[in-house]
Amino acid sequence: LGSWLQYVGVDSLQAGNVVEVLLVLGLTVGWIFSYIFRVSNKEMTYAKQLRDYEYKVMEKRLDSLTEAEIAALLEQVEEEKRRLGDKDKIV
Repeated sequence: LGSWLQYVGVDSLQAGNVVEVLLVLGLTVGWIFSYIFRVSNKEMTYAKQLRDYEYKVMEKRLDSLTEAEIAALLEQVEEEKRRLGDKDKIV
C-alpha cells in the first residue's frame, strides 16, 4: 500500500503515515469485533472463572453429601421433572 501511494505521487512520509493509520484502525476494529463476539458468547475471562468456580463449589458440595442425601436430591429432581412434564401437557 505504501509503495502504491508513493507511485500515485504521495510523499513517502505521508504514505507511511497513511499506512500506519490504516493498520492501527484495522487492528482496532478487528479487536472490537472480537471483543463483541466474546462478550456475546460469554467467553470472557471473568465469565469462565465464575463458571469454573461455581462448578467446583457444586462438586465440593456433592462430595460432602451422604448417599442418603444424594438419593433424596435425585428423587427431588425426578419429582420436579415429572411436575414440569405434567405442566407442559396441561398447557
